[in-house]
Amino acid sequence: MKKVILGLAIILSIASCKKVQPCNCGTVLSDRVGDYSVVIRNNCSGNEQRFVLEPGDWMNAFVGSNYCIYNVINW
Repeated sequence: MKKVILGLAIILSIASCKKVQPCNCGTVLSDRVGDYSVVIRNNCSGNEQRFVLEPGDWMNAFVGSNYCIYNVINW
């Protein structure tokens, strides 16, 4: 009986967890080839900030796509 209750408690706790949205990600609004930068609107706060990327990273940050910046916690 203890195993059944414990199993049920584990299932309920897993089912009740909400997926936490990372606050260092957002939608790419614009890009600038001159300095390999992008403007990203944060998913959590709605703030917009320009980030300068490496050329290889800039090539993968398409306008309209979701992109995460890992060297900041949030903005």
